[in-house]
Amino acid sequence: MLYRIKFISDEVEGFLREIKIDGDATFLDLNKAILKSCGYPDDQMTSFFLCDEEWEHREQITREDMGVGDVDEDIYVMDECHLRDFIEDEGQKLEYVFDPFSERVFYLNVKEIIPGENLTDPLVSRSQGEPPVQLTDMDLSPVVTPQKTGSSLDEDEMSAFYGNDDFESDEFDVEGFEISDGNLYDE
Repeated sequence: MLYRIKFISDEVEGFLREIKIDGDATFLDLNKAILKSCGYPDDQMTSFFLCDEEWEHREQITREDMGVGDVDEDIYVMDECHLRDFIEDEGQKLEYVFDPFSERVFYLNVKEIIPGENLTDPLVSRSQGEPPVQLTDMDLSPVVTPQKTGSSLDEDEMSAFYGNDDFESDEFDVEGFEISDGNLYDE
């Protein structure tokens, strides 16, 4: 049995891929075919979600069992799950999470199930448009805090640090803080 699976992105207009893959293939095989068709490296914790007609998630098939979740919940792992065991109908909907940090997905739709045909390796049968970038840039810049230099911060520095232009230094209750004799900033 052969599956023809189409996937798109809601981020990039005109992006479309179609993959033909054997029913005996695993979800890991499909994962690798999707990544390769988009030119993405295989270094993320990607996952699939089987969806109902309204794209509501049902089962999740993960790259690896991370041991997270309910004890009663079934854990499905890509290299143990064959497509034929989970995809039964044309029109089956799936989501493929390719950016786990931002939960960005491709929308997959089984366009055709072809009985009696086999493939040894997945085949990209249609490729159109450029895929979205795999990972969005996360702001990993360090948090800048004022440094103690031996003198106290003036009102402008306090306002800039705390982000409040209405800061009044005479409203600050110094007695509410216990300060030791040692200089905390010299450690």
